[in-house]
Amino acid sequence: MRLRQMTIEKVEEGLHRNRQRLELATFGMGCFWGPEARFGSMAGVIRTRVGFAGGTMPSPTYRQMADHTETIQIEFDPQQISYEEVLKEFWQNHYPNRDNYKGRQYISLLHYHTDQQRQIIKKVLPEMESRLGELIETEISSFTQFTLAEERHQKYYLKRYPKALEQLKELYPDSRFLTDSTFAARLNGFVKGFGTKDSMLKEISQWSIGEDEKAYLTELFAMMKW
Repeated sequence: MRLRQMTIEKVEEGLHRNRQRLELATFGMGCFWGPEARFGSMAGVIRTRVGFAGGTMPSPTYRQMADHTETIQIEFDPQQISYEEVLKEFWQNHYPNRDNYKGRQYISLLHYHTDQQRQIIKKVLPEMESRLGELIETEISSFTQFTLAEERHQKYYLKRYPKALEQLKELYPDSRFLTDSTFAARLNGFVKGFGTKDSMLKEISQWSIGEDEKAYLTELFAMMKW
């Protein structure tokens, strides 16, 4: 099989090989488009998805969210980025105060997936309150469920560039591949203004994928039309 006929799943296979060591983080920090781009640009974040969490209504949608909150869920490699670093990025980049929000759609929300994450939250929260100089009123609870948002919300900023998407068509034969792709997460962050061409190329060169795959993604990125 020629490399140019491969899907992104095959190209990124090395990044996802050690899935058992990856961790999940789930949180809400306002409209989910921007946070997905921000975290998608960060080294060590393997996958980003946006959806709904924190409520009780089954099967929420963007138009019928009820008591749920716009939420981002990331999968990250703790050997490259720690949960503590994730939390600091989370709290430093939104307003975790209930007075800033009406209803539940955009509240500050944090779901921990393990007891270890809960303990790290307890440690980091007072540090961040001191740094921010205000009381943090993030709603914190154990993770229960996450409902994936509609396709149009996934990698929202990348999808605003139809010429680029056309160039990616061969890599992403269906929307699921785009939603779960590390490369797509980085591109989504890049077009939102997080990172530079040089930082993108440097990170690709360090990914645990084959040299041919690195060369392919590097060439593709250099040729993309925005």
